[in-house]
Amino acid sequence: MTASSLPGIALVLLAAMLWGTTGTAQSLAPDQLSPYWIGALRLAVASVFFALLARLARRQDAGPAPLPRGAALLAAICVAAYNLSFFAGVKAAGVALGTALAIGSGPIWAGVLQTALLRRLPPALWWLGTLLGVAGGAALVLDGQGGGAAGVSVAGIALCLLAGLSYAGYALVNQQLVAQVGAARANLAAFGGAAVLALPLALMLGGVPAPQPGTWAVVIYLGLVATGLAYLLFSTALRRISGATAVTLALAEPVTAFALAIAIVGERPGALAFGGLAAVLAGLLLVIVAELRGQRQA
Repeated sequence: MTASSLPGIALVLLAAMLWGTTGTAQSLAPDQLSPYWIGALRLAVASVFFALLARLARRQDAGPAPLPRGAALLAAICVAAYNLSFFAGVKAAGVALGTALAIGSGPIWAGVLQTALLRRLPPALWWLGTLLGVAGGAALVLDGQGGGAAGVSVAGIALCLLAGLSYAGYALVNQQLVAQVGAARANLAAFGGAAVLALPLALMLGGVPAPQPGTWAVVIYLGLVATGLAYLLFSTALRRISGATAVTLALAEPVTAFALAIAIVGERPGALAFGGLAAVLAGLLLVIVAELRGQRQA
């Protein structure tokens, strides 16, 4: 039973590495396209990716299970809410603080939701690893930003916390959908519905888009690889590990972003960032140990 959780852990870590390329990819895009449009268009591209996968899966499955519409709608709302509240929150609260709040609050929300809704309290070791990882992730993101909070938007903070809650909610709902209809159909419902919700909002918030060829290259990469492939890996992993553990393991994302910022962007992080890196890695190790222990006792 323990060995069965190892592939799930590996899949989430690989998905987090792909998510970690998002910031670097977006930095290479021209500035003319609103971040709301980048977020909405990557949902649309990911939806096409999942539609193709679902079509292939349907050919191999003679009697596909019916899609739970309520859960699918909830997953779509969570994905759309995360996508839009994250970009809006980061714009209002600042990139460093907003990213730290959105990514860092996700695992905490996941633990609370799993306890409240599924009556499954994560073990103490999981909480210790999660809090250590969240603190380390915050240090990675906030390094070099200074400690002043003057001018920070309360609305921006609330939006970033909503993004973390939406992401945690998606993970837990998607875990139930994947178990019933498979990863491709579950994500087609979630991301297709989210794209339908996000595109009109992007038009309202970002105006009529004027994309350039370089923009399309970035959007396609974000949609196919950093979103489509990454969430396929993440969803497949949810068959083997708990949703709360999966959300915490996604803290490997800022580790990847940290490495890319040094290797590609040329940033020179300080001691706080390296301390945060060590804390994230230690926290992830504790969460993995907690998950393996739980599998062994199941």
